[in-house]
Amino acid sequence: MKTKIFCDIADYKIIKYFNSKSLVDGFTTNPSLMRLAGAKNYKEYSIKILKICKKKPISFEVFADNAKDMLKQAYEINSWGKNVYVKIPVVNSRGTFTGPVIKELSDKGIKLNITAVYTFEQTKKIYKKLNKKTKSIISIFAGRMADKGKDPLPIFKRSISLTKKNKNIEILWASTREAYNFLQAKQISCNIITMPPKIINQINSFGKSFNVMTIDTVRGFLKDSKKSKFKI
Repeated sequence: MKTKIFCDIADYKIIKYFNSKSLVDGFTTNPSLMRLAGAKNYKEYSIKILKICKKKPISFEVFADNAKDMLKQAYEINSWGKNVYVKIPVVNSRGTFTGPVIKELSDKGIKLNITAVYTFEQTKKIYKKLNKKTKSIISIFAGRMADKGKDPLPIFKRSISLTKKNKNIEILWASTREAYNFLQAKQISCNIITMPPKIINQINSFGKSFNVMTIDTVRGFLKDSKKSKFKI
Protein backbone atom coordinates (compact mmCIF):
# COMPACT_ATOMS: atom_id res chain seq x y z
CA MET A 1 0.00 0.00 0.00
CA LYS A 2 1.25 3.46 -0.88
CA THR A 3 1.77 5.93 1.95
CA LYS A 4 0.75 9.28 0.51
CA ILE A 5 2.88 12.33 1.21
CA PHE A 6 1.19 15.60 2.12
CA CYS A 7 3.13 18.85 2.48
CA ASP A 8 2.49 20.62 5.79
CA ILE A 9 2.70 24.28 4.79
CA ALA A 10 0.58 27.37 4.13
CA ASP A 11 3.11 29.42 2.17
CA TYR A 12 1.54 30.20 -1.21
CA LYS A 13 4.77 30.01 -3.21
CA ILE A 14 5.81 26.68 -1.68
CA ILE A 15 2.36 25.18 -2.27
CA LYS A 16 2.55 26.36 -5.89
CA TYR A 17 5.94 24.63 -6.24
CA PHE A 18 4.94 21.31 -4.68
CA ASN A 19 1.53 21.24 -6.34
CA SER A 20 3.31 20.41 -9.60
CA LYS A 21 5.41 17.63 -8.03
CA SER A 22 4.16 14.03 -8.29
CA LEU A 23 5.87 13.16 -5.00
CA VAL A 24 3.37 15.31 -3.10
CA ASP A 25 -0.21 14.03 -2.98
CA GLY A 26 -1.83 16.81 -0.95
CA PHE A 27 -1.44 19.58 1.62
CA THR A 28 -2.25 20.30 5.26
CA THR A 29 -2.45 23.71 6.90
CA ASN A 30 -3.39 25.04 10.33
CA PRO A 31 -3.94 28.52 11.84
CA SER A 32 -0.33 28.66 13.05
CA LEU A 33 1.03 27.93 9.57
CA MET A 34 -1.38 30.44 8.04
CA ARG A 35 -0.10 33.12 10.43
CA LEU A 36 3.49 32.18 9.64
CA ALA A 37 2.72 32.52 5.93
CA GLY A 38 1.58 36.09 6.53
CA ALA A 39 -2.13 35.55 5.91
CA LYS A 40 -4.15 38.60 6.97
CA ASN A 41 -7.58 37.45 5.81
CA TYR A 42 -8.12 33.71 6.39
CA LYS A 43 -10.74 33.20 3.69
CA GLU A 44 -9.07 35.34 1.02
CA TYR A 45 -5.69 33.67 1.57
CA SER A 46 -7.23 30.18 1.48
CA ILE A 47 -9.06 30.91 -1.77
CA LYS A 48 -5.83 32.27 -3.23
CA ILE A 49 -4.19 28.91 -2.45
CA LEU A 50 -7.13 27.02 -3.95
CA LYS A 51 -6.67 28.84 -7.26
CA ILE A 52 -3.42 26.92 -7.73
CA CYS A 53 -4.27 23.79 -5.75
CA LYS A 54 -7.43 22.72 -7.53
CA LYS A 55 -7.30 18.93 -7.38
CA LYS A 56 -4.97 17.70 -4.64
CA PRO A 57 -6.63 17.43 -1.20
CA ILE A 58 -5.90 20.31 1.16
CA SER A 59 -6.98 20.81 4.77
CA PHE A 60 -8.06 24.14 6.27
CA GLU A 61 -8.74 24.25 9.99
CA VAL A 62 -11.54 25.93 11.93
CA PHE A 63 -10.37 28.19 14.72
CA ALA A 64 -13.62 28.57 16.68
CA ASP A 65 -13.70 27.11 20.19
CA ASN A 66 -17.35 26.17 20.58
CA ALA A 67 -19.58 23.77 18.67
CA LYS A 68 -21.91 26.38 17.15
CA ASP A 69 -19.12 28.50 15.68
CA MET A 70 -17.09 25.44 14.64
CA LEU A 71 -20.04 24.27 12.57
CA LYS A 72 -20.53 27.72 11.04
CA GLN A 73 -16.87 27.94 10.05
CA ALA A 74 -16.80 24.34 8.83
CA TYR A 75 -19.72 24.83 6.44
CA GLU A 76 -18.06 27.99 5.09
CA ILE A 77 -14.65 26.33 4.61
CA ASN A 78 -16.27 23.33 2.92
CA SER A 79 -17.87 25.65 0.34
CA TRP A 80 -14.47 26.86 -0.89
CA GLY A 81 -13.66 23.81 -2.99
CA LYS A 82 -14.34 20.15 -3.73
CA ASN A 83 -10.78 19.19 -2.75
CA VAL A 84 -11.08 20.82 0.69
CA TYR A 85 -10.96 18.83 3.93
CA VAL A 86 -12.24 20.71 6.97
CA LYS A 87 -9.90 20.33 9.91
CA ILE A 88 -11.63 19.87 13.28
CA PRO A 89 -9.69 19.47 16.56
CA VAL A 90 -10.64 16.36 18.54
CA VAL A 91 -11.35 18.57 21.56
CA ASN A 92 -11.73 22.31 22.14
CA SER A 93 -9.41 24.34 24.38
CA ARG A 94 -11.32 23.17 27.48
CA GLY A 95 -10.88 19.51 26.59
CA THR A 96 -14.48 18.94 25.47
CA PHE A 97 -14.80 16.24 22.80
CA THR A 98 -16.04 17.67 19.49
CA GLY A 99 -17.99 14.49 18.67
CA PRO A 100 -21.34 16.19 17.92
CA VAL A 101 -19.61 18.55 15.45
CA ILE A 102 -17.78 15.66 13.78
CA LYS A 103 -20.97 13.60 13.50
CA GLU A 104 -23.10 16.38 12.00
CA LEU A 105 -20.52 17.35 9.40
CA SER A 106 -19.63 13.78 8.48
CA ASP A 107 -23.28 12.84 8.11
CA LYS A 108 -23.65 15.78 5.72
CA GLY A 109 -20.90 14.31 3.54
CA ILE A 110 -18.31 16.94 4.44
CA LYS A 111 -14.74 15.66 4.22
CA LEU A 112 -13.01 16.04 7.59
CA ASN A 113 -9.49 15.96 8.99
CA ILE A 114 -9.73 15.36 12.73
CA THR A 115 -6.58 16.78 14.26
CA ALA A 116 -4.53 16.91 17.49
CA VAL A 117 -5.06 13.20 18.20
CA TYR A 118 -2.71 11.56 20.72
CA THR A 119 -4.40 8.37 21.95
CA PHE A 120 -6.07 5.27 20.55
CA GLU A 121 -9.07 6.03 22.76
CA GLN A 122 -9.49 9.32 20.89
CA THR A 123 -9.27 7.48 17.56
CA LYS A 124 -12.03 5.09 18.69
CA LYS A 125 -14.30 7.94 19.76
CA ILE A 126 -13.74 9.76 16.47
CA TYR A 127 -14.29 6.60 14.42
CA LYS A 128 -17.68 6.02 16.06
CA LYS A 129 -18.83 9.51 15.08
CA LEU A 130 -17.65 9.40 11.47
CA ASN A 131 -20.02 8.45 8.68
CA LYS A 132 -18.21 5.54 7.02
CA LYS A 133 -19.41 6.69 3.59
CA THR A 134 -17.69 10.08 3.94
CA LYS A 135 -13.98 10.57 3.28
CA SER A 136 -12.18 11.45 6.49
CA ILE A 137 -8.68 11.70 7.94
CA ILE A 138 -7.57 11.13 11.54
CA SER A 139 -4.31 13.00 12.23
CA ILE A 140 -2.16 11.49 14.99
CA PHE A 141 0.72 13.68 16.22
CA ALA A 142 3.66 11.30 16.19
CA GLY A 143 6.48 13.82 16.47
CA ARG A 144 5.03 15.69 19.41
CA MET A 145 4.55 12.38 21.22
CA ALA A 146 8.15 11.37 20.56
CA ASP A 147 9.32 14.81 21.76
CA LYS A 148 7.85 13.93 25.15
CA GLY A 149 9.49 10.50 25.27
CA LYS A 150 6.39 8.54 24.19
CA ASP A 151 6.42 5.89 21.45
CA PRO A 152 3.76 6.73 18.83
CA LEU A 153 3.94 3.41 16.96
CA PRO A 154 1.58 1.37 19.21
CA ILE A 155 -1.13 4.03 18.85
CA PHE A 156 -0.72 4.09 15.07
CA LYS A 157 -0.81 0.31 14.75
CA ARG A 158 -4.03 0.02 16.77
CA SER A 159 -5.64 2.95 14.94
CA ILE A 160 -4.72 1.55 11.51
CA SER A 161 -6.06 -1.86 12.53
CA LEU A 162 -9.35 -0.25 13.56
CA THR A 163 -9.88 1.71 10.34
CA LYS A 164 -8.20 -0.46 7.68
CA LYS A 165 -11.44 -2.13 6.54
CA ASN A 166 -12.91 1.23 5.58
CA LYS A 167 -11.21 2.88 2.59
CA ASN A 168 -12.84 6.23 3.32
CA ILE A 169 -11.19 6.63 6.74
CA GLU A 170 -7.45 7.32 6.60
CA ILE A 171 -4.83 7.59 9.33
CA LEU A 172 -2.31 10.42 8.97
CA TRP A 173 1.16 10.58 10.57
CA ALA A 174 1.45 14.20 11.73
CA SER A 175 4.20 16.40 13.23
CA THR A 176 6.92 14.60 11.28
CA ARG A 177 10.40 15.23 12.63
CA GLU A 178 12.74 13.38 10.23
CA ALA A 179 12.78 11.74 6.82
CA TYR A 180 13.04 8.25 8.36
CA ASN A 181 9.51 8.72 9.70
CA PHE A 182 8.32 8.18 6.11
CA LEU A 183 9.77 4.66 6.13
CA GLN A 184 8.25 4.01 9.56
CA ALA A 185 4.85 5.12 8.27
CA LYS A 186 5.20 2.86 5.23
CA GLN A 187 6.21 -0.14 7.37
CA ILE A 188 2.99 0.07 9.40
CA SER A 189 0.82 0.83 6.31
CA CYS A 190 -0.11 4.31 7.46
CA ASN A 191 -2.27 5.94 4.78
CA ILE A 192 -0.73 9.41 4.82
CA ILE A 193 2.26 11.24 6.27
CA THR A 194 2.40 15.02 6.30
CA MET A 195 5.75 16.74 6.52
CA PRO A 196 7.36 20.15 6.06
CA PRO A 197 9.08 20.96 2.73
CA LYS A 198 12.60 20.46 4.12
CA ILE A 199 11.90 16.83 4.99
CA ILE A 200 10.12 16.15 1.70
CA ASN A 201 13.26 17.33 -0.09
CA GLN A 202 15.36 14.94 2.01
CA ILE A 203 13.37 11.97 0.71
CA ASN A 204 14.80 12.64 -2.75
CA SER A 205 18.23 11.61 -1.45
CA PHE A 206 17.02 8.23 -0.15
CA GLY A 207 19.23 5.35 -1.27
CA LYS A 208 22.51 7.22 -0.99
CA SER A 209 25.22 4.80 0.18
CA PHE A 210 26.94 5.15 3.55
CA ASN A 211 30.27 5.53 1.74
CA VAL A 212 28.99 8.50 -0.25
CA MET A 213 27.45 9.97 2.91
CA THR A 214 30.81 9.69 4.70
CA ILE A 215 32.67 11.46 1.88
CA ASP A 216 29.97 14.18 1.62
CA THR A 217 30.21 14.79 5.37
CA VAL A 218 34.02 15.05 5.38
CA ARG A 219 33.96 17.34 2.35
CA GLY A 220 31.46 19.56 4.14
CA PHE A 221 33.68 19.87 7.21
CA LEU A 222 36.70 20.60 5.00
CA LYS A 223 34.84 23.24 3.01
CA ASP A 224 33.73 25.05 6.18
CA SER A 225 37.21 24.93 7.72
CA LYS A 226 38.66 26.56 4.60
CA LYS A 227 35.97 29.23 4.58
CA SER A 228 36.79 30.00 8.20
CA LYS A 229 40.54 30.05 7.45
CA PHE A 230 41.23 27.95 10.53
CA LYS A 231 44.86 27.33 11.49
CA ILE A 232 46.46 25.20 14.20
